[in-house]
Amino acid sequence: MENSSEIVSFVLAAYGNVGDFKYLYFIIILFWYVSICVANIVLIVVIHVDRRLHEPMYILLSNLCVNEINASTSLYPLLLSQMFSDSHEVTLPWCFLQMCCLYTSAPAEFWSLAAMAYDRYISICHPLRYNVIMNTERVLKIILLVWVFSFLIFILSFSFIFSLQFCGNTVDNVYCEHQLIIRLSCSVSVQSSISIIIFVIMSIFIPFSLISVSYVKILTVCRKTSTENKQKAMTTCTPQIVSVSNLFVGCIFHSINFRLLISQVPDEVNIILPMYMLICQPMLTPFMYGFNLPKIRQSCKRFLFKRK
Repeated sequence: MENSSEIVSFVLAAYGNVGDFKYLYFIIILFWYVSICVANIVLIVVIHVDRRLHEPMYILLSNLCVNEINASTSLYPLLLSQMFSDSHEVTLPWCFLQMCCLYTSAPAEFWSLAAMAYDRYISICHPLRYNVIMNTERVLKIILLVWVFSFLIFILSFSFIFSLQFCGNTVDNVYCEHQLIIRLSCSVSVQSSISIIIFVIMSIFIPFSLISVSYVKILTVCRKTSTENKQKAMTTCTPQIVSVSNLFVGCIFHSINFRLLISQVPDEVNIILPMYMLICQPMLTPFMYGFNLPKIRQSCKRFLFKRK
């Protein structure tokens, strides 16, 4: 064991020796990261520029796009920088900063979707009270609350990591993952297990339950309305249902160790699948909303092609 006082950086051991493939990997990762940023920024700018989109649902969508950029930026720049590194080392402050961004963006994602589900619930189930309940000022307060609450969840769950002493510095992953970091500490306490449970309940279970309740009530109301209203409700709700379903799949991939289930799983699969949410979700959000919602699609066309 190494002396804990000497450890000032972690080695990301999952990179291995990629050889000449590092150039190909670098181009693929850079292309994907730039595409994510461009797609989300375009949607944010379109919503900001087009006053017809200054409605609660689109303001909440803009916030969701900001979070996609935040989550992607917490991962991809580190991956790009490590492609041409021989040691694959990352200092403790940068590792902790990455964990802070990653594990703040996760609850922000779920709680943002919960706010959007609530918005759709009010719009469809209580349309006459919608403008009173979901005004711009209240939506901005909800967004602020989402970010403050997400940061507090991270602090409550993982702040103890900052004071840990480490007896090892080899992380078997391509980024700083909290469970692997905790395993490197000189003493693993019950606090680590409790912190993970608190994080899962506060950032995933509660918002997912609220989203489920909102859509059950929406579906109940839609059963009693006309076919036209059903189609309109499904048009606005489908992207959110797809996003939540995709996140749920991503959570399963993140929590399962595929090496334990299937002995022949390649190392690449075991590395990529836990990052499924950070690979697919940031691109899924702008494309699902950008091309599915008619008002967004029309505004994008005006902004990108006509500028009128």
